[in-house]
Amino acid sequence: MKTVSCQFRAFILIIIILTAFSPLSQAQVRQTQLEKLQRALQFIEFAYINKLDDEKLVEDAIRGMLSELDPHSVYLSADELRRANEPLEGSFEGIGIQFNLINDTIVVISPIPGGPSEKVGLMPGDKIIRINDETAHGSHITNQFVQDRLRGERGSKVDVAIHRVGSKELLDFSITRDRIPIHSVDAAFMATPEIGYIKLNRFARTTMREFREAAAKLKDEGMKHLILDLNYNSGGYLDVSIDLADQFIQRDKMIVYTEGHAAPTQEFKSTFRGNFLEGKVVVLINEGSASASEIVAGALQDWDRALLVGRRSFGKGLVQRPFELPDGSAIRLTTAQYHTPTGRSIQKPYDEGADSYYNDLASRLASGELVSPENITFPDSLKHFTKINQRVVYGGGGIMPDFFIPLDTTEVSPYYSRLLRRGILNNFGIEFTNRNRQALQNQYPTVDNFIAQFHVDDKLLEELYAYAAENGLERSEEIAEEAESLVYMRNQLKGLIARNLFDFAAFTRVIMLQDQAFLKAIEIIQDDTFDQLNIKY
Repeated sequence: MKTVSCQFRAFILIIIILTAFSPLSQAQVRQTQLEKLQRALQFIEFAYINKLDDEKLVEDAIRGMLSELDPHSVYLSADELRRANEPLEGSFEGIGIQFNLINDTIVVISPIPGGPSEKVGLMPGDKIIRINDETAHGSHITNQFVQDRLRGERGSKVDVAIHRVGSKELLDFSITRDRIPIHSVDAAFMATPEIGYIKLNRFARTTMREFREAAAKLKDEGMKHLILDLNYNSGGYLDVSIDLADQFIQRDKMIVYTEGHAAPTQEFKSTFRGNFLEGKVVVLINEGSASASEIVAGALQDWDRALLVGRRSFGKGLVQRPFELPDGSAIRLTTAQYHTPTGRSIQKPYDEGADSYYNDLASRLASGELVSPENITFPDSLKHFTKINQRVVYGGGGIMPDFFIPLDTTEVSPYYSRLLRRGILNNFGIEFTNRNRQALQNQYPTVDNFIAQFHVDDKLLEELYAYAAENGLERSEEIAEEAESLVYMRNQLKGLIARNLFDFAAFTRVIMLQDQAFLKAIEIIQDDTFDQLNIKY
């Protein structure tokens, strides 16, 4: 089948070339090539050595054709389409738990508030031993195994047997699946008495409602300035990114425009709905910030409305439009390229193929770009100037921040790295919290109490080392190197305990205390940097 697929890729490419250069009319060319494709399928079905799956053959032909276009034009089966849309539509159907696999066992990290599992009484630390009379522990358990059995149609039921600390027998629960929200705002808190922080993980249908609620809450708590964290935000809906940028930019300003061969130029401008037109804004971006994130960052940078802190963004400036096929599958086809207000195209090159395109981040690391801005070169042909202050900005492959923060590779010693990669640090944080949950809740009733008062002391680190040894990881003898990353190890463990005791937002609050981009954002908001650069606020 692999050979057949490759043949079809070559065949479809020939069709594209012939269509482009044939002297026949466009309609004649189309009819001729469709007949050619149909005849080829008939020959293969009639004469090929093996019996073939017609459905798979057609899918391979479509995938092969799209692979010759660009890295973001893709075919999605009906099931792939449903799974791909779930994070952007903002919900899925299931029992509503966050879980981890620890020693081949499903451990509940936390029930989603208001979800089906919380309603029936599942608790953090519960271990799911059985699902619908099927054993749910052992080496065969994977994330896909869990999702296949716990997700399902709204209103359907699933029976689970739980092991709970302190209970001698398994506890049986019957859970009715429901619609479970997927949140866009990972965390929103006050970084200082006047500086708010909001972290967005995607641009989904619920994003603007969540952002407005978070911003309103922080304003009630005294927020005057904002750190908008778009690190590792891979994008989402174009219109949602436009709505978010609109919050910060004065009326009737260009936010983004799109151009394509078969798509007319579309311009998207700010409206009267902006709700954050005053106050300093810093946007955090890095090599994982893509697409919709780059639209927001580019618009705010071009209009001198915000300062950007971090590393060069991913560089995805192509717009995809879905086209549904008769069986429920779809093609997501690149139809246009977007440009920032200054005219920048920030799409990185893809003419060397998809493998080279997606290996770009590895190339950045190898070239030293992620640790020093001096290793990044932009030709003068890609130079643009911001709309208000005429500051130099560049297109041609991602958005370069105003303040570069190098990737810190000194914080991870070999031992610490193995603790992370093997999941030992995460698992220890879960088990420590579960063993001491009641005592921790009594001593630290709020996140603020925990952050201010809880410390990962040497005794707790020794417990971690012993736990790691029990799980096959002896402590490294490279004590000096380990000491360099000890501060990060303590902070990471504190964050994991905060997540298991409270929620993911608590984890973020702890982790950001050691984040250099976050600390730089606070610094430039508090000093006179905005005034020196004449950034509007």
